[in-house]
Amino acid sequence: MSKFAEPMAQLIDELKKLPGVGSKSAQRMAFHILRSSAEDADALASAIRNLKEKLHLCSVCNNITDVDPCSYCSSPTRNQRLVCVVEEPTNIAAIEKTRSYNGVYHVLHGAISPLHGIGPEQLRIPSLVKRVENGSLDEIIIATNPTLEGEATAVYLTNLIKRPAIKMTRIATGIPAGSDIEYADEVTMLKAIEGRREL
Repeated sequence: MSKFAEPMAQLIDELKKLPGVGSKSAQRMAFHILRSSAEDADALASAIRNLKEKLHLCSVCNNITDVDPCSYCSSPTRNQRLVCVVEEPTNIAAIEKTRSYNGVYHVLHGAISPLHGIGPEQLRIPSLVKRVENGSLDEIIIATNPTLEGEATAVYLTNLIKRPAIKMTRIATGIPAGSDIEYADEVTMLKAIEGRREL
């Protein structure tokens, strides 16, 4: 294995910490940065510093933002009485792409996963409970991932925050559009049958 100069080795080690980046990808990125102009390298370093200095969590929904409250929570055109609960801030982009949801969000920053040592106390649940107790919600959509952890989180939240005055719903799961039933696993098929709707 070739030995890199210390600054290069250090950059490669830092890049390998990024999700989905292995040794080879980290090396390619590091050499790309080395070949880039000093201005481009400074712009990258500056963007990373700005990200860490200027972004924080919204005090209402826990989304990542540079203003507080975030643009969703402060929007006069969004339905503030409809809250969609998601695991991560990246989930919001997927929902927004549909252009059919006009409510606000609540980001948990994870899912309950006892195997990984993540319990309800590690998630941003207390602020959701506060929103529920505030009495200003009509519906809560639980949009956690259709995984074991996501399902466990959905069940926990439902038991914790269900109130007679608030409608609780769960996003539908099952066969993805454009796929073939023949290739669906048992769990996916079971969810599709359970989530069937009248035509």
